[in-house]
Amino acid sequence: MTERSEERVVIAIGGNALSPAGGPAEIRTQFQHTRESLAPILEFARHGWEIAIVHGNGPQVGDALLRNERARSIVDELPLGVLVAGTAGWIGYMIQQSLQNALVQEGIDRRVVTVINQVLVDPEHPSTHEPRKFVGRGVDSEVGRELMAEGVDLRSDRRGRLRRIVPSPEPLEILESDTVRELVHRGTIVVSCGGGGIPVYLDPVLGLEGMDSVVDKDRAAAILAHVIDASLLLILTDVEGVYRSFGSPEQELVLRLTPAEGWALLAEEDLGKGSMVPKLEAAIHFVEGGGRRSVIAELNRGAAALHGSTGTTITSEPSTAKTR
Repeated sequence: MTERSEERVVIAIGGNALSPAGGPAEIRTQFQHTRESLAPILEFARHGWEIAIVHGNGPQVGDALLRNERARSIVDELPLGVLVAGTAGWIGYMIQQSLQNALVQEGIDRRVVTVINQVLVDPEHPSTHEPRKFVGRGVDSEVGRELMAEGVDLRSDRRGRLRRIVPSPEPLEILESDTVRELVHRGTIVVSCGGGGIPVYLDPVLGLEGMDSVVDKDRAAAILAHVIDASLLLILTDVEGVYRSFGSPEQELVLRLTPAEGWALLAEEDLGKGSMVPKLEAAIHFVEGGGRRSVIAELNRGAAALHGSTGTTITSEPSTAKTR
């Protein structure tokens, strides 16, 4: 029997960890990558931490959009918000099954459950309408021309790949957060806010209504971490941590930041184009809101991040060793 800890962690895993860019998208392969991504989660479970897992869905919801468009002459298209809910369900199932099997093999007596979450957003906020988040895989120029002719918004990402880009509203509240908190505090490992959660707004007549956009999973994870009283927000990604002058010959890994130093780094626009900005913003918000620390680390080194030996740590406590 694993001894229970009073420590709680929210672990955010990108959709690319389960379906890496450039690799095959077969479901069997995604299950394999999911199993390979579990080491840091198992390490926390082994030490008795209470755990919530948030996952991305960029490649998966992009594939769902493509299936939508290719099959629309046969079946009705589903809106983006519904596709987010669908991917949250089957990715949650994939993580839930893989993790439950791994826990049994390790002799760890814990249960895993997936909760589909609605995330409240402001329909009037500029972020609700401005395309700024990439979803899906890169497409070749011929397919890209076809999609753009159909009104699909495509742009080049930081790696030069032509990809879909959609609005990503700021999350305000996780509507089922009380349920998630109760489960986590009981020791259940909860897969929550899949794909950032399903964006919804409050209609004065109809009540909650869905929205065709995606919520950034790291921002949702920061909110969830506050709600469940987590002491650590761990954001796992495809690089070792936050780099100053990212992508240049002078790039250097930043080992430790205070929130003020993090905002200054963001103001310098020195992180390169890509997904690190929302990760660092989410990490800072968590610490500023009373969280003990956030860590941004590479997926396959997530277990080491538990001990502070890798990644970028954001904490209110200053340190002299800040870069490498």
